[in-house]
Amino acid sequence: METLRSKDRLVVEAFVEFDPAKSLGLPPSAPLKIRALSVFDASESQTLVYIGTGGGKIILVSSVPPSTSFGSGVDSGKGAVEFIRSVSVGSGIVEAIRVLSEIGSVLLLSEGSVFLVDLLLLQPVRKLGFLKDVTAVVRSSWSSEESKSGPLRDWLSKAEILSPGQKLFQKLGSSIRANGIASRILEPQRGGDSCFIAAAAAKKIVLMELLVPGSTDVNSDISNVSVRLKEVPGIDEVKTMAWLGNSIILGNLEGYTLFSTTDGNVTPLFSLPESSGPPQLKSLLGNKEALMLVDNVGVIVNNSGQPVGGSLIFQYIPDSIGEIPSYIVIANDGRMDLFRRKTGACVQSVSNAKPGAGHCIVANDDQGRGSMIVFATPHKVICYRKLPAEEQIKNLLRKKKINEAICLVEELESEGEITKELLSFVHAQLGFLLLFDLHFEEAVNHFLLSETMQPPEIFPFIMRDPNLWSHLVPRNRYWGLHPPPVPIEEVIDDGLMSIQRAIFLKKAGLDTAADEDFLLNPPSKPDLLESAIKNIIRYLCISRDKDLIPQVREGVDTLLMYLYRALDLVDDMEKLASSENYCIVEELEMLLDDSRHLRTLAFLYASKGLCSQALIVWRILAKNYSTGLWKDHASLVENESLDSSVDSSAGSVIAATEASKILQESSDEDLILEHLEWIADIDQELAIVVLTSEKRVNQLLPENVLASIDPRKVEIHQRYLQWLIEDQDCDDTRYHTLYALSLARTAIETIEIGLEKKGNDSRDQEENISSSQLVEYYKYSVRDRLQLFLQASDLYDPEEILAVIEGSELWLEKAILYRKMGEETMVLQILALKLEDSEAAEQYCLEIGRNDAYMQLLDLYLNPEDGKEPMFKAAVRLLHNRGVSLDPLQVLEKLSPQMPLHLASDTILRMLRARVHHHCQDARLAKFEERSRHVQINDESTCDSCRSRLGTKLFAMYPDDSVVCYKCYRRQGESTSARGRNFKQDAFFKPGWLVSR
Repeated sequence: METLRSKDRLVVEAFVEFDPAKSLGLPPSAPLKIRALSVFDASESQTLVYIGTGGGKIILVSSVPPSTSFGSGVDSGKGAVEFIRSVSVGSGIVEAIRVLSEIGSVLLLSEGSVFLVDLLLLQPVRKLGFLKDVTAVVRSSWSSEESKSGPLRDWLSKAEILSPGQKLFQKLGSSIRANGIASRILEPQRGGDSCFIAAAAAKKIVLMELLVPGSTDVNSDISNVSVRLKEVPGIDEVKTMAWLGNSIILGNLEGYTLFSTTDGNVTPLFSLPESSGPPQLKSLLGNKEALMLVDNVGVIVNNSGQPVGGSLIFQYIPDSIGEIPSYIVIANDGRMDLFRRKTGACVQSVSNAKPGAGHCIVANDDQGRGSMIVFATPHKVICYRKLPAEEQIKNLLRKKKINEAICLVEELESEGEITKELLSFVHAQLGFLLLFDLHFEEAVNHFLLSETMQPPEIFPFIMRDPNLWSHLVPRNRYWGLHPPPVPIEEVIDDGLMSIQRAIFLKKAGLDTAADEDFLLNPPSKPDLLESAIKNIIRYLCISRDKDLIPQVREGVDTLLMYLYRALDLVDDMEKLASSENYCIVEELEMLLDDSRHLRTLAFLYASKGLCSQALIVWRILAKNYSTGLWKDHASLVENESLDSSVDSSAGSVIAATEASKILQESSDEDLILEHLEWIADIDQELAIVVLTSEKRVNQLLPENVLASIDPRKVEIHQRYLQWLIEDQDCDDTRYHTLYALSLARTAIETIEIGLEKKGNDSRDQEENISSSQLVEYYKYSVRDRLQLFLQASDLYDPEEILAVIEGSELWLEKAILYRKMGEETMVLQILALKLEDSEAAEQYCLEIGRNDAYMQLLDLYLNPEDGKEPMFKAAVRLLHNRGVSLDPLQVLEKLSPQMPLHLASDTILRMLRARVHHHCQDARLAKFEERSRHVQINDESTCDSCRSRLGTKLFAMYPDDSVVCYKCYRRQGESTSARGRNFKQDAFFKPGWLVSR
């Protein structure tokens, strides 16, 4: 990050200057010499300044910052100062002044003695007589809450009960009465306020607690102040001190030492060379750190004496050190410099007197807000206030120090010294200044960094007021450092005129605030205009992702389209128009129409639901593609030498494709059918996609669609019917019949075209391609679909379709139709005689499931009609495959006398053998079943021959079902039954024994 030069910054500003001698009414011949200075923020609007002189006087003045004015004090036009009063502490030099706000008192050091006085110098000065030869005093850094407890308070509370002669921190100094100050510590006083003081006197450090009973204010009576003290010997010639928490840093000519108020340890920190300047310590705001000076180097240390952060290197050894938030202030020889605490950079230098003015002092309130600092030369006092960050930035911008202002903003942001609201405000202000200075990229960068910047603030640079969004533009929000917004072209014109003026002034030897790069290389208006538009586009594109109200969104998208059109960014225009957008169509219709960006207009119509207008535009583009009305860089043919018809065709398809996308989602039947024809003329596949789209909420009425389809567009007609039947599960017989008729007619035409093609190209197609192969090439697809449909559907009218294909060669289709009609003979005739597909014919007979079907097929093979020769091979194949199940007698009756015997002999012999084998199998089976029969015998069963009860006797059963006991069976034998039937002479049969045909 860049640093600012000291001459660029204005961190503090003097608001009042006065001469203390004049305040006292002293003549010029008796001037006062200022030797000490202290500041106390008494209230938000009043600061008390205590001035110590070389003659022992204390002068109290009240200073009022520029924002307020009060009393009858001197008014400098920026602020005011009022003399209150003065007191004298003797004739010696006042060396130090410490404000003890906790007890409403001021501690003074003069000629080695310490004095107390009230804050307003109303009461007599009280001397602490028990302190002598004091060289430095310091007040505790503890807050009022911290001072009520802690190691030092505990130690002081035990002082009265400890005996003399003990170790360090146990030596009890006698409580004394000094100049009217009570030496007693009463317990009730513990409820009051107190503060801790450390004084360096001779070869010791004196730690004191000053207490005031009750509450304190500026009018507290210091006569009630009580003192409790302890002495720490062994530390000599202390010149400066800083109290940080439980530690006190001491400085003398030999170096710096750390003294612990907790355990009394003394630790050397740093030894000073003999040639070095006097030691100096400055407690910093917050009282947790201190600045330790070694010659012209300032080191910031913590309460352990350890350095924190970097060092500050000054150009000289300071006479005095002060502080305001984030800055260290040093003074010397009439000069005051401000250094950044974190970076160590000098950011402002102020000269208040001529060199040789003498010892200078700078002071601030260590316990207060720290927004005011007082600088004093030996004879005058100047009060400064720290400017708010806003004023510092504004001051740089007024001087046209834009880069310096940016550095300051970055610095303040990195250190957390600027609010988010102010940061956003400043970024926006910087953006406008940079924009009017023609630095468009940097301007937009700052706009984007501003969280409060609103897109309507950019609108006036794009479209002249008044417009639809004029009421959205905030007014008078900034510091008045830039002109009011005007169209960007006027901004550029004014900027170029300013550059030309600056060039002229520079040639005349005058300095200007114009950009040096512009002066050396003046930009052209077209380049600036392009840069401005591109960067404003960048800002608006990013703004689209913000949470904006609808009106602002409309302005952003509409003006973004204006800018795209200005640079002819066709792809960006179409991308915006085709996506979700808030463009106002009425504002863009004429613009896009006049500039012939009809594709963008069509996309815009579609995005707004104006489908009819969008389709009209696409229709125009499809018919006028060759006139350049459409632009699609991605689809243009790169090779310009190609025939223009290629580009024309591509343009038409693009237009039809975009139109089809709209129609696919539309449920407006009239609109779809209105534009279907021209889309179909370009690409029938797109028309089919439109008609069969599943994206629309309500599907179209089939009768209206079919009526609107051009009869010549057979593919569309068929594909729509196919979708209607297969995908929509339509069971209307009309549409099933229409689909079958359409396929049948197309199949017939395809066969005819295929045969004609074969005849015309026979001389050119001598590559071993047979006529059947060529015909198959042309008819495969449609015939395949027709056959599959005829087999799958049962909802068409087969007779109506047969009437169409009756005279054609669509024999398989006829067979399917006759089968649907139950015409078995016709099906067998077609399969066997026309198609000569024996396998299909036999399969059909198998489906019929009757043997007479096979006999009918055999008859067709042996006795074909129309003079066709008998198909003996097919007949033999049939007998071979199915002859076993046929009656041999019927087969022999069917055989033609002309049939060669050798063709059928083997088959007939096999049939007879199979029949004999079948009879034998049946007989064996019948015999087995007969012998396996079961007979139930009970107690009442008797022998059919002797009539005795069978009981558990063995018995036998004859084929005529007669049952005899085993004795009778032996007597009669197995050939004659009990009923007298001789089975050898009289054969006996049962129906189950007979062999079937």
